[in-house]
Amino acid sequence: MLCENRYVFAQHVLTGQVSGENNQPLQGATVSVQNSVLAAITDINGKFSLSAPDDATLIVSAIGYKTETIKAAQGELQVKLIEDVGRLDEVVVTGLATSVKRRNLPNAIATVDAQQLNGVSRAQTFDGALSGKISGAYITSNNGAPGGGSSVRLRGVTSIYGNTQPLYILDGVILNNAATPAGLNVITQASSGGNSSNQDNPSNRIADIRPEDIGSIEVLKGASASAIYGSKAAAGVIIINTKRGAQGKTRVTFSQDLGFVKARKLLGVRQFTAESAAGLARDSATGVFLRQQFLDAQSAGKIYDYEKEMYGETGFTTNSVVSVSGGSDKTSIFFSAANRQEDGIIKKTGYNNKSLRFNVDHRLNDNIKISASTNYIYSSADRGLTGNDNVGVTYGVALSSTPGFAELHPDENGVYPRNQFAGSNFLETRDKAINNEQVNRLITGVTLDAYLIRAAKSTTRLIARGGFDFYNLQTNAQFPSFLQFQQVNKGTSIQGFTKNLNTNYILSLVNSFNPSSTLAFTTSAGVTQETGDFNNLLNVATQVIIGQSNVDQAGSLTATQFRTKNQDNGFFVQEEALINDAIALIAGIRFDRSSNNGDPSKFYAYPKAGVSLNLSR
Repeated sequence: MLCENRYVFAQHVLTGQVSGENNQPLQGATVSVQNSVLAAITDINGKFSLSAPDDATLIVSAIGYKTETIKAAQGELQVKLIEDVGRLDEVVVTGLATSVKRRNLPNAIATVDAQQLNGVSRAQTFDGALSGKISGAYITSNNGAPGGGSSVRLRGVTSIYGNTQPLYILDGVILNNAATPAGLNVITQASSGGNSSNQDNPSNRIADIRPEDIGSIEVLKGASASAIYGSKAAAGVIIINTKRGAQGKTRVTFSQDLGFVKARKLLGVRQFTAESAAGLARDSATGVFLRQQFLDAQSAGKIYDYEKEMYGETGFTTNSVVSVSGGSDKTSIFFSAANRQEDGIIKKTGYNNKSLRFNVDHRLNDNIKISASTNYIYSSADRGLTGNDNVGVTYGVALSSTPGFAELHPDENGVYPRNQFAGSNFLETRDKAINNEQVNRLITGVTLDAYLIRAAKSTTRLIARGGFDFYNLQTNAQFPSFLQFQQVNKGTSIQGFTKNLNTNYILSLVNSFNPSSTLAFTTSAGVTQETGDFNNLLNVATQVIIGQSNVDQAGSLTATQFRTKNQDNGFFVQEEALINDAIALIAGIRFDRSSNNGDPSKFYAYPKAGVSLNLSR
């Protein structure tokens, strides 16, 4: 049992440099604090800067090097990493149906294993757990709400889909990573005026994936990503491989994490005097009123720290995971069940994620193997009303303009006073409004790997893979008529319903030819198809009776629908040559036809080529 407390004390800034055995600085090395989510990545000179506790233990890692553990110390830290020769023999992806040893890799692929992903204090979501572990990746939190997800940027804005998020592939299944808004712009007006972008700060759907189920991650950041997966991979690819069973006795594992979530440091509130309180007014009469209001509050001992009241909660976190793995010489299985419950630092906010996973691998005979994986996820999040705002109703915006001498607490009848300094009484909004989203998701993939020909110097394999990603998202936002900012709309109900189905299929042939002990060729060719069907319906109802969520009972109803269907077809061919296990040559091309292209009937070419020379061989 692990009890973690994320409240960090007595910190100072640690600086240092990471270098290799040849004393050359290492760019992209990760420096993280043990049992914490704090991490930094070294720059081009191998330098890093990290805020950490005085007694922190640092974990320093880099691709191709052994991980080092050091104690924090005063002054400039000098860390030297030793090359991990064993990792150079890892097999990593080079195409839709091929792989190669890392030491012979002609393009940049980063790898994160399960230990690196979960070796420190567990992050809220999978993409949050990647933070600080991928060199060159820019990972930011979408919002501070529990389960809020993150934004991952591997390359610039080059995708025809108009986003900078990478393509996610889970056990061969292409995932949908949409961030679907709940329609809160109707309340906040954040997208009005000169900014038409949606600013709901919704979570992205990759946040549904559990880090505990992941065995390894491969990240393709170069142009070769598009050459393998087409235009949808222009922003890079993150390939997720989940844990599988292995031959041997059945193994049952149970883990329980307990923790607390607390704001590390609040900003603090402005201290007022009678004169500064009067200075908030625009005219002398209001100034006299505010001066007296402050004096009355001061004498009654009712000067409040509203920042602490809003953001000072200590959230309790539990994460329970049970897994079963094992197998025989023909069949292996992996099963996991998990539940995560996290309370936010704001009252009535929280996140719950339940997950079931079942992976099975079965070998029919020496030539045919079938693998299947399925994952069911249910999540529910209460998000409150945060983020950008043009009318002063969200928590942070309303709080920033409200002095501590204003009385916002309810009276003995439970009636909240109006906030004269902002568009809402944020205590009332927090206690009475609802902003919830629920997701049901099923991800399933099947792979057939069959040897068609096995000869002394040549083998030919057929690889067939298919899968789907289906989820149902429901958002529910309720703002009763008695809220301060609902005097015009007389109560607002926003109901969102989203269904999404992604499918993908691939059929490929792979021929391996070894004419001699010093020469090897791998030829692969295949066809692919991906489809997507996204349907979002948003109902906004006003003049809603208190306690009534049925939009049919509203005085006014507005419905908007956004639906997209897409289909991608492609075929590819790739040739790889390995000479003396030291020189690797690779060339390939993919032709892609997509309904998202300017000309949906035209095939676009995505070529690639690469050369690598292993001097140590």
